[in-house]
Amino acid sequence: MKELQPINQQVVLDITTSGEQKTSSGIIIPDTAKEKPMTAPVVAMSNIENAEIAIGDIVVFKKYSGTEIEFEGKKYLVIPYADLLAKIVETESI
Repeated sequence: MKELQPINQQVVLDITTSGEQKTSSGIIIPDTAKEKPMTAPVVAMSNIENAEIAIGDIVVFKKYSGTEIEFEGKKYLVIPYADLLAKIVETESI
């Protein structure tokens, strides 16, 4: 089995889309017309000292950062740890 193991303080995010999307009137929106998502789950990360994220966290990243790759049928974004902006956390409502 192969897996991605990032190096040099890089993080791998899963940006695989769920397939084609349609508007309410039935128009199919191709992948090329979709805006790149700015949130994604962390699937792998290099050895980063005092990291504020973990595998499985959903993070927000800079819009034009990272390198998109396809590996074993899924799309990933390899991004520098410094280009992560925030972690999405679940909180209780008051």
